[in-house]
Amino acid sequence: MADEATQELSVVPSAVAGGATHVSDEVVEKIAVAAAKSVPGVAELGGDVARFFNAVLDRVGLDQVGDATRGCSAHVTDGAAVINLVLVISGGRPVPEVTDGVRAAVTSAVEAYGLRVDEINIRVDDVALGGPAVPSA
Repeated sequence: MADEATQELSVVPSAVAGGATHVSDEVVEKIAVAAAKSVPGVAELGGDVARFFNAVLDRVGLDQVGDATRGCSAHVTDGAAVINLVLVISGGRPVPEVTDGVRAAVTSAVEAYGLRVDEINIRVDDVALGGPAVPSA
């Protein structure tokens, strides 16, 4: 039996297809919310009204509705994001410490997806003292 040489063919595309990629604002919002929630001292996200409606949804069994982007808005233009967050911080935590941590975590998370972060604007809406911050109607 004669040894037959095997020949491997490598398939290399001669060109890569072009086109545009757009990351939606909602995707950036989800990434930012997840990153912000991971920071110690962040009790919740969202303003009074958003938290009130979320509490109502929780009571009727729709506890996951709206949680993914609550407390966050983002605008993506040309691969750069401007992110606005509304936070409730835990009582006793210094605001600058928490907000600096949020900025660092959100920037790192969003940039891991290949986007640039131009701004992260944070509004501290409330402080959670003791239990979860749920506004009374």
